[in-house]
Amino acid sequence: MEKQRKDNLTGSLLLMLCAVIWGSSFVAQTTGAEFVGPFTFICMRSFLGAFALIPVIGFTGALKKKKSTYKKMTADDKRYLLKGGALCGIVLFFASNLQQLGIDGGTEPGRAAFITALYILLVPIFSVFLGKKIRPLIWPCVIVSIVALYLLCVKEGGQTQFSDLYVLLCALCYTVHILVIDKVSPRVDGIKLSMIQFLVAGAISVIPMLLFEEVNADTLIKAAPSIAYSGIMSSGVAYTLQILGQQKTEPTIATMIMSLESVFGVLTAMLILHQVPTVREGIGCILMFAAIIVAQLPEKKKV
Repeated sequence: MEKQRKDNLTGSLLLMLCAVIWGSSFVAQTTGAEFVGPFTFICMRSFLGAFALIPVIGFTGALKKKKSTYKKMTADDKRYLLKGGALCGIVLFFASNLQQLGIDGGTEPGRAAFITALYILLVPIFSVFLGKKIRPLIWPCVIVSIVALYLLCVKEGGQTQFSDLYVLLCALCYTVHILVIDKVSPRVDGIKLSMIQFLVAGAISVIPMLLFEEVNADTLIKAAPSIAYSGIMSSGVAYTLQILGQQKTEPTIATMIMSLESVFGVLTAMLILHQVPTVREGIGCILMFAAIIVAQLPEKKKV
């Protein structure tokens, strides 16, 4: 019992650190946008993210080989992994670039974090089209999230910011991304799948980067710390923490802790960029976070 308590605490701390890294990555995206265009940032970040996962793949692969249940991948498994990774990468290309376009256009990192987190509510709704039932609890959460979005995105006087629309579309793309991963991941190695999707997203981003943006060594050097943090920390390090943390934590608790990413997005923006949300935005953040948490509460089992 004591060991299980320690494992749960360790897992929770690892997931909390993961959420801190993901949340603070929104600040890195904002500072990076000062020097390079959105497609350049995502291109470089995606490739770094892929390379950062190489040692993670080696580490987890060594652990799997020690298990008696270890099986080598068949040719069919490898083809499925490549196809699934490519599909995930295409969706990720749209999701990540739309998010960066929004941040580049002026959406503050804290607001971007909460709007992006909307995918947690959208996933069960979109799952209906895949034949899954939606829990009644989700609908009031959706209504609350719509009110929260209004408070976050519509300023007093009815003014809106076009860049917020990019982030909202990004949340829709991340919803599709989650559903695609849910379909593909049971049959493949999750970390290898993630590495391939980063490579694909980065490779596709090269095209608009070369067509629409000016890339030079000077701006890349200035943006390098932001790109490195967003790529290496939020992909390689945070992904590893997620894997280790989820092994020691119940799924519902793990999801709730990781959803704190949006809260840490606001906190790090306040600490580093000195961006303090207005009262209106603060209420919107609280409502959105409440809707996200309630939507993840486990359903009571019928006796």
